[in-house]
Amino acid sequence: MIPGLIERITPDETLPASADVVVIGGGIAGVTTALYLAEAGVNVVLCEKGQIGAEQSSRNWGWVRQMGRDPVELPLTIESLNRWREIDRRFGIDTGFRETGITYVNRTRHEIAEFSAWADYAKDAGMASQVLDGQGLAKLLPGISPRYSMGLYTPNDGKAEPWKAVPQMAKGAQRLGAKIFETCAVRGIETSAGHLSAIVTERGTIRCERAVIAGGAWSRMFLGNLGVNFPQLKILGTAARIESAAQVTDMPVGGGDFAFRKRLDGGFTVAVRNANVAPIVPDSFRLFGDFFPTFLKSWRELKLRVNGQFVNELKLPRRWALDARSPFEMVRVLDPQPHEPFNRLILKTLPRAFPVFSDARVTHGWAGMIDATPDAIPVIGPVEKVPGLYLNAGFSGHGFGSGPGAGQLMSDIVRGTAPVVDPAPFRLERFRNTHSEAVTPVAA
Repeated sequence: MIPGLIERITPDETLPASADVVVIGGGIAGVTTALYLAEAGVNVVLCEKGQIGAEQSSRNWGWVRQMGRDPVELPLTIESLNRWREIDRRFGIDTGFRETGITYVNRTRHEIAEFSAWADYAKDAGMASQVLDGQGLAKLLPGISPRYSMGLYTPNDGKAEPWKAVPQMAKGAQRLGAKIFETCAVRGIETSAGHLSAIVTERGTIRCERAVIAGGAWSRMFLGNLGVNFPQLKILGTAARIESAAQVTDMPVGGGDFAFRKRLDGGFTVAVRNANVAPIVPDSFRLFGDFFPTFLKSWRELKLRVNGQFVNELKLPRRWALDARSPFEMVRVLDPQPHEPFNRLILKTLPRAFPVFSDARVTHGWAGMIDATPDAIPVIGPVEKVPGLYLNAGFSGHGFGSGPGAGQLMSDIVRGTAPVVDPAPFRLERFRNTHSEAVTPVAA
């Protein structure tokens, strides 16, 4: 549903025999890791099982925000925004990034209390976020319904175009010497004396002493085959493109039941905010203890569903040999169906917030799988059980905005240089159990 709409790169063709670092996965986390490694002069190869940017990285809303982030994640997000501001000029690319500001509008007591508390924190952190009353909101957002009595506005947040941002970054990495391969699934790793010594792809083996798993929603499966338990579940997010003659702000705006972003192609990307589907799959039971506290806090935002995803995941092997076809070759692009009730609902909630959208019509909808961790914070750091292996995943819906900062941090960690932000909050070992008894390594 999405791949044909994504800008394409010209992938490399001949797999090298060796590299300094191999990056596994061609979403924003993997591509920015490769980009900053290549900029530092590292011989880096990136292998993507399908198409660059074809999963989460092209299916998000295109927001680049600091506002509302967990305080633990905020330093990374601020660093990432700084990199978004310079990335086009620095690498000669065009991601569509614009510093437009972002506004949340609120009308329920719960929403107002939540964002007032965050605004206090932002002030202490030296951020430019502002709390607006109804009058200030009406001045900032002409045409908004008077039912909204408060807003939280961050003028230096922004937006970019998901359909081309990551391919553009990949092209920048290639110009710096990175080798990027599509339709090249990595099946696993080889080790020597307990240390990573190679990665094994469907096309052959690449000798290397360091590799980065940036597989998004596939990262748990890859690590599970190595005997490493990464607590990660998939959440289905639904969005749509609409056409409308509405003349509204250029900045992204979100409320309790709507969100929109004006696109460069003249349409709008829209979604029902705080509304996602949590498919019940085998991992839902395996990870029940890890995620149950999170579910208690956010049950209003999730719809639990039993659907075909349960059977689809049950069919995929959890363990495979390196000379056999892997799950990553069975599903080249994870392309779930959108939850259509949400795309019908947005045509009601959006005009209630901005009546000028009364003429809106959906041109197409899509969905993407968000890779979520129990604390909604990513893992960016070494996999201690496998020396030489690193993980950059679990962004829980924040990956597009945080991607460039995460890529730089991952590059710093892999190269052993001073990290751009403190990596301690992003360690895999913060989770209670990262050792899997059920599955053992298949290569040593």
